[in-house]
Amino acid sequence: MTAQDRDPGLQPERTRLAWRRTTLSATVAALLAARTALHGSTSAGGVLTCAACCGLWLGFLLVAHHRIRALAAADRPAALTPRQAAAAVLCTVAVAVCAAALVV
Repeated sequence: MTAQDRDPGLQPERTRLAWRRTTLSATVAALLAARTALHGSTSAGGVLTCAACCGLWLGFLLVAHHRIRALAAADRPAALTPRQAAAAVLCTVAVAVCAAALVV
């Protein structure tokens, strides 16, 4: 297969769909964390952890939305910057840590 035979629209489309799936997964994790924190007896620590989880989710949503728009706007989108990649990873890991803290 030569470079001319390749459809340049497939890879950005798959990447855009992967960002949407990851955003949906992060949304579910944040909602479950909020449900766990606010279910039954609520403590100040649980509410603060829930607020942190929701804030981190919003940060990830911002990075994902920016990347999805960049993928849709250009035929050959620019590579993800290291700063955006680090922000996405940090938000994802921190949401997982907050959710785990709520369960334990």
